[in-house]
Amino acid sequence: MRSKLVAGNWKMHGGTLQNRDLLNAVLSATADLSGVELAVCVPYPYLPQVQSILQGTNVSWGAQNVSQHEKGAYTGEVSASMLLDFGCRYVIVGHSERRALYGEDSHTVALKFRAAQSVGVIPILCVGETLEQREAGITEQVVAKQLEAVVKSAGINALGTAVLAYEPVWAIGTGKTASPAQAQEVHSFIRGRIAADAAEVAEGLKILYGGSVKAANAAELFAMPDIDGGLIGGASLVAEEFIAIARAAKD
Repeated sequence: MRSKLVAGNWKMHGGTLQNRDLLNAVLSATADLSGVELAVCVPYPYLPQVQSILQGTNVSWGAQNVSQHEKGAYTGEVSASMLLDFGCRYVIVGHSERRALYGEDSHTVALKFRAAQSVGVIPILCVGETLEQREAGITEQVVAKQLEAVVKSAGINALGTAVLAYEPVWAIGTGKTASPAQAQEVHSFIRGRIAADAAEVAEGLKILYGGSVKAANAAELFAMPDIDGGLIGGASLVAEEFIAIARAAKD
């Protein structure tokens, strides 16, 4: 059985005081939670604070992006080894906002995936379709192409030390959510696609759902056989919501 992972993506939110209060609330309410891994992916400036608060607890931490380069004259970039210096277990790569707003193509995402793995940081690889692509009936083709760029670059076995997140772009920050059946359909497709080349990798791979997960819908989503937790956006900034989602993964 795959254990569940609930990872918060704070995006460009946070402040030292609110971070402290949020994390302390989460820690106190989930200290007894077993069988579910929790993580938060935070803006770069808060990595030292988050490391200080979470070290030795049941909550892991990570970043939301990483450079594909090891080092060099890349002003404003942050390398995977720098993330490792601050104890990051995870880093998100290929989030739809990075693809759409900053022009990251699947080749660049694959390089970032490899950069993270090269130092032992676990990439959370995001794949997903826009509303237009879903309505055109090409969800599976879009997701397969995004996934195959990474497999071609890093090899199928690299997915054995990674996490995937399916994020229907049309359900991020819109209040819309894919139904559990819709989400399961794509998760099952992803697992089946990988299983065609590496059944053992596919069986062990965590595939998170990342489209407006909230306390109200988490349990129903997490009950699906191929949904192994969630990549949580706005709800991860509200202690009560994030705690309830974590408990739904346990139940």
